[in-house]
Amino acid sequence: MTPVTQLAAALATAQGEGKHSAKVTDWTDRIGWIVGLLLFVGLVYWLMRQGWQWRRTLQGGLPALPQAPETTGEPLRTDPSPTTTLNGGGKPPLLTFQGRYHGSTTAGQWLDRIVAHGLGVRSRAALTLTEQGLDVDRTGAPGFFVPAAALRGARLDKGIAGKVLTEGGLLVVTWEHGGTLIDSGFRSDRAADHPAWVEHINRLSGDSVVVFTDTRPGSRQHEKEGAQ
Repeated sequence: MTPVTQLAAALATAQGEGKHSAKVTDWTDRIGWIVGLLLFVGLVYWLMRQGWQWRRTLQGGLPALPQAPETTGEPLRTDPSPTTTLNGGGKPPLLTFQGRYHGSTTAGQWLDRIVAHGLGVRSRAALTLTEQGLDVDRTGAPGFFVPAAALRGARLDKGIAGKVLTEGGLLVVTWEHGGTLIDSGFRSDRAADHPAWVEHINRLSGDSVVVFTDTRPGSRQHEKEGAQ
């Protein structure tokens, strides 16, 4: 092998080793970026959990949620028995719907989420409204009952607990529990039913209806309708 051939072979070998080394270096950088990204995501998740726990601790004074009485209204029967008809029993609920529960907040504060007693968990929900109050039966989360005396009105809105829908696409029910005014947001599978719910809940609330003049974050302005 001539000196020229040996030199060419040496250069080719050096170039090959350089390319191989560069590939190793690139993979090392990528692995470093991936590990850093995973650590960042883990930190964000941990901070979110800590924030959730902090809210739960702050809201620890909120009493346990009331539960529905044994009878809050019976489904409307298409063929009531003679006994039921004569006794005036089997009174149907005012309204029912199947839909979603989107969360609860301090009334008028659509971002001030309440997480105590499972109120921060979004879920499917079945609502039943009777003269006794509002029964909320949730899938995979604790249900609760709002007595008629605790209802403070309802309105159509578009956002609650960080969830934003179309204008008027959310039924927000205001109620009082343990001295705290709470907004709970629901969306029926048939959103066209929302206005009827607002009308009936406001009727049950009577003079206790609370009207919010500004529901933007940072505002707590509200007044009782009966005081106007």
